[in-house]
Amino acid sequence: KIVSRKRWIAFDTKIEGKIAVDEGAKEALLKRGKSLLPSGISRVEGRFNTGACVAVVDMEGKEFARGLTSYSSDEIEKIKGKKSSEIEKTLGYKDYDEVIHRDNLVILKE
Repeated sequence: KIVSRKRWIAFDTKIEGKIAVDEGAKEALLKRGKSLLPSGISRVEGRFNTGACVAVVDMEGKEFARGLTSYSSDEIEKIKGKKSSEIEKTLGYKDYDEVIHRDNLVILKE
């Protein structure tokens, strides 16, 4: 079921924005299969709602993953670079620890 969901994310969804991540976050996603946390996010491009499909790019702007967001672009703009434990203090609520859960993230082939 997750396989078909990931295929759908990779090929059948419209990209609504971009999230740029630092090298540490890129490595965590690529090599350790982790979820994307706000601490590794350096930049948000585009305006999108919760559940949008976004491109995950490195510091040079090269897309290496796609995923469905747990927060809107406005929310991510406020929590980027912060620890997950700071989300509630920053937003006044916390629905998720991660910006993109690993089950909603697809690593694209080189």
